[in-house]
Amino acid sequence: MTTPAEIRPIPYAPAYEVPEDEEQVTTFDLKDTMHGISVKTFQDSGRAIRSVHAKTHGLLVGELTVEGGLAPAYAQGLFAQSGRYPVVIRLSTTPGDILSDDVSTPRGLSMKVVGVPGSRVEGSEDATTQDFVLVNGPVFTAPTAKKFLGSAKLLASTTDKVPNLKRAFSAVARGAEKVIEAVGGESATLKSLGGHPETNPLGETYYSQVPILFGDYMAKVSVAPVSPDLTALKDAPVDLKDKPDGLRDAVVDYFSGHGGEWELRVQLCTDIDKMPIEDASVEWPEDLSPYVTVARLRVAPQEAWSVERARKIDEGMQFNPWHALAAHRPLGSIMRVRKEVYAMSKRFRAERNGVEIAEPSSVDHILDKH
Repeated sequence: MTTPAEIRPIPYAPAYEVPEDEEQVTTFDLKDTMHGISVKTFQDSGRAIRSVHAKTHGLLVGELTVEGGLAPAYAQGLFAQSGRYPVVIRLSTTPGDILSDDVSTPRGLSMKVVGVPGSRVEGSEDATTQDFVLVNGPVFTAPTAKKFLGSAKLLASTTDKVPNLKRAFSAVARGAEKVIEAVGGESATLKSLGGHPETNPLGETYYSQVPILFGDYMAKVSVAPVSPDLTALKDAPVDLKDKPDGLRDAVVDYFSGHGGEWELRVQLCTDIDKMPIEDASVEWPEDLSPYVTVARLRVAPQEAWSVERARKIDEGMQFNPWHALAAHRPLGSIMRVRKEVYAMSKRFRAERNGVEIAEPSSVDHILDKH
């Protein structure tokens, strides 16, 4: 395997980003599809929620430490120099409706780094945050924006439909996934439809799945647990029978007495053919470019969910990869079409709920510090 010292990343070039045919039409249709999910769930509940990753399982505040001495290729953007930054973390699952946790779907971890100086992407000029939106699988379920639209339409058609049937299908899908994994395989489709194993989200490694600019280069990002109490939770089962919020209960129970540490890792693009920007379904080979640690994330024991914390974070914030430094601009068609979808979702939630959704300049108000 290639070692970090041997990595020769490819400098970013605009030619690596190639808009799809009718990408503007795809953007409009995706925004319309996600808006439809939001309208449906708002009509049912009276609250405007996210059109994906609607259900929260934990809300945390921690600290990201960027160590000095990184190799030049990794000392880019946020990671160009040592520093410590407050961080807000949201743990979630993927559907756009609020389901019982025994409809078991992929897990998400969104992280907002606060107080980051530097030039910003367009639309994020007034903020000082850098967001990373991650899922517990290395690749995206669709290669391109147009294929993603097809998946989103399927998601929209099943939003809030016969939840008991979804629970029954999830049980069948989990069984099928176990059979596939027993012979060394894996089905992202089955997992996305409810076949994800009923495991603790705190034991998972999370991935950006799609690339971002990394200063002069291009990269994918991951967050992996490294403290013993967290690594012990890898594949650890959670009993979700008759526990609709069992995942949240598990997260709250853990952080009531434990802290945790993760590594934030970066995989640089070294071969544009084998590590494409415009096909998000391709897993970048780690033998060509391994994930390298560029920062550490630490979270102390705390109350991992409360009504007040949900008001401040769930309702008062948005986690969006376009909250970013110019050095970490999102790349590829999936990321490009997401930009307007995130803007629509923010407006919808703010208007319907009568709340201001803003980027924080500190996290003191979350911890009730004055």
